[in-house]
Amino acid sequence: MGGSHEINKYEKETGIHSFWTNSMFGGMPTYLVTNYAPSNVNKYFYQILDFNHKMRPASFVFMLLLGFFIALLLFGVDPWLSIVGAIAFGFSSYFFIIIEAGHITKVVAMAYMAPIVAGIYHAYRKDILIGTIVTSIFLALQLLVNHLQITYYTLLVVLIYLVFEFVYTVKTKVWKKFFKASSFLFIGALLAVSTNFSQIITTYDYGKDSTRGKSELSDNQHNKTSGLDKDYATAWSYGKLETFNLLVPDLMGGASSGELSKESETYKTLKKLGAPNPDNIIKRLPLYWGPQPFTSGPVYIGALVIFLFVLGMFLVKGNIKWWLFAATLLSIFLAWGKNFMPLTDLFLDYFPMYNKFRTVSMILVIAEFTIPLLGILALKNIIEGKTDKKEILKALKWSSIILGGILLFLLIPGVLSFKADTDAQMFQNWPKELVSALEKDRASLFYSDIFRSLIFILVGIAAIWAFVKQKINKKVFLVVLGLAILADLAGVDSRYLNSEDFVSARKEKQPFIESQADKFILKDTDKDFRVLNLTVSTFNDASTSYFHKSIGGYHGAKLRRYQDIIDRVLQPEISYLINTLKQKEVTEQDVQSVLSQLSGLNMLNTKYIIIDPNTLPLMNNFSLGNAWFVSYIKSVQNADEEIKSVQKFSPELTAVVDKRFKENFFKFRLDSAATITLTDYKPNYLSYKTNTHSDQLAVFSEIYYAKGWQAYIDGKPVPHFRADYILRAMKIPEGIHKIEFKFEPSIWKTGNSISLIGSVLFVLFILGGLFWIIKKKKIKEKQ
Repeated sequence: MGGSHEINKYEKETGIHSFWTNSMFGGMPTYLVTNYAPSNVNKYFYQILDFNHKMRPASFVFMLLLGFFIALLLFGVDPWLSIVGAIAFGFSSYFFIIIEAGHITKVVAMAYMAPIVAGIYHAYRKDILIGTIVTSIFLALQLLVNHLQITYYTLLVVLIYLVFEFVYTVKTKVWKKFFKASSFLFIGALLAVSTNFSQIITTYDYGKDSTRGKSELSDNQHNKTSGLDKDYATAWSYGKLETFNLLVPDLMGGASSGELSKESETYKTLKKLGAPNPDNIIKRLPLYWGPQPFTSGPVYIGALVIFLFVLGMFLVKGNIKWWLFAATLLSIFLAWGKNFMPLTDLFLDYFPMYNKFRTVSMILVIAEFTIPLLGILALKNIIEGKTDKKEILKALKWSSIILGGILLFLLIPGVLSFKADTDAQMFQNWPKELVSALEKDRASLFYSDIFRSLIFILVGIAAIWAFVKQKINKKVFLVVLGLAILADLAGVDSRYLNSEDFVSARKEKQPFIESQADKFILKDTDKDFRVLNLTVSTFNDASTSYFHKSIGGYHGAKLRRYQDIIDRVLQPEISYLINTLKQKEVTEQDVQSVLSQLSGLNMLNTKYIIIDPNTLPLMNNFSLGNAWFVSYIKSVQNADEEIKSVQKFSPELTAVVDKRFKENFFKFRLDSAATITLTDYKPNYLSYKTNTHSDQLAVFSEIYYAKGWQAYIDGKPVPHFRADYILRAMKIPEGIHKIEFKFEPSIWKTGNSISLIGSVLFVLFILGGLFWIIKKKKIKEKQ
């Protein structure tokens, strides 16, 4: 809401959607900020599933349940068992954690993964047309929310399945159906893609210039790929031992910031040491001790669900078992990321598009789909009586031994340390007694949860044994399993999403309240300037963007060059400024002296700096304004020289320009009387008035992005080029002129036209398919 506020407000006021916002990172395209798809018919289907946005976040859980329920029906599971399966999938802790975190498009995309895959299976093994229609509809819906990382993982599951399906076809020689199903599915997928073409093509095009694209800088080559840097892509890598929290939720403490009770050792120690406010301290303690930088909670799939998966490895026959097992193992191995670099390097370097995605641990969503699916298929075999009772009991015994062995392994002293690698640095000022108490509480959380997992596994074992021995009927069996799975998963979910996360509707509509600093800045009548907020994580927080044009923000795909400026210019400058502000008896003159040296902040027209939200902001007297005329052009050979030159230079005097723009160079002498003034501002439109006595070179404090921004002088298109690594520059002719910049991305217009055509064909295809299915059913009934 913070990042999209400027363009949402503009659209509400004018009825025009802007594809550019200046509220985050100096300015960036909005393709991945809002989901604007006026010609995409799927948005109407999505609104139905989302209850027209009026039932959030319950509607997201509904989508998860519905998607897996439909998937199980396509796998031939009866409706009542499918309800149990939907609970097993839909209440996995990760979904609730990301709902709480606000990753809405991710959870919706994951909800559609199951029916996409199931539709493909159904097309190959059962009814081609029904499978194709389901796959096409849910693929179109998944692409609509534009979380391509989840779509990529969905495709990975499908590719693994196709390998096994191809082997099956080779053995059975049913080539006709294989090729027929493949053809139908290809057409259905093509139509699904065409309806979403405006989002896909703009995302693809923008991706090349974002942090997901290849860097132009040549240093640190061992860490680079054609997409994200390896250390960034693998920063959130699951630990090998951490994988067992799929089975035991608080194996490694749960969330990075968690709460302990007043019965905890930490609380008792705080009281003993006389610490102030111990009641508040225990509400936010570093309980997580795993290898990730931080986490909001574990990917807990459920102890009973894991048990059913192991049982399925014994009871489910054929390729489907090995497909699901292979996909599960691959997702776990890839989730290890930097902890299993041979495989990670292979995928980052050679698998197309894999290096465009960060947070490799996210691939565990595949396991979240495959594990409950195999477990429910095992129950299907048991309920339908397709497996001999002796074989079921034997499988039950060995599954119990395997899960029991894992739990016993985790209990072996020394296997788990309850100490994080970062503890030494984090707790360097803590009393040893307090550190020891926290480690004991971490261990206590683990022992409590391992016993908890054991209880739910035993309930499942007892229920299956009782059903096989005909002690209970099918209805009781399903109710017991369903309630046990729900109690297991919901109990963990409520640790991360509960009543404390909900607010009033009024607060939800107005999530950010103006501080004293915000109110002061908002009184400024200047049309366009930027703000640096030091009271938040500047480059990982979009709250500032709700009120101001921020040099920071929050986004997973910033412009690559802006990220380079953050890393090499802005971060060092901000650190220097903060250190100055921390000094005792620092004067306003001292601060302004420092600000005069911060070329990055100044060229970005950073007019205000928020130091304390409850006081007036610091005004930067050296911000360069919206645009200025320079005296010189410094030509550089490449991006390396360019970034080095802007780390310390005088942007008000010199424009640093890559030699690739040399056709725009010209001879000029600075006209000290020349003026350039911003006269009109909109997110996608800027207008300036210039008055010069000779040709001048103007540098604009606006982010350069050639794929949409077009410059005009007195209404006629003119070229502009990049200067100072990220800004725009342009030759200004002598005299009085009107300069305009308009954001007019032609690629979106093309994509939108294709989406419109695709939507029409998609609807005709679905209606035609449904008509044929109904007609075929009536003919069959008459026979």
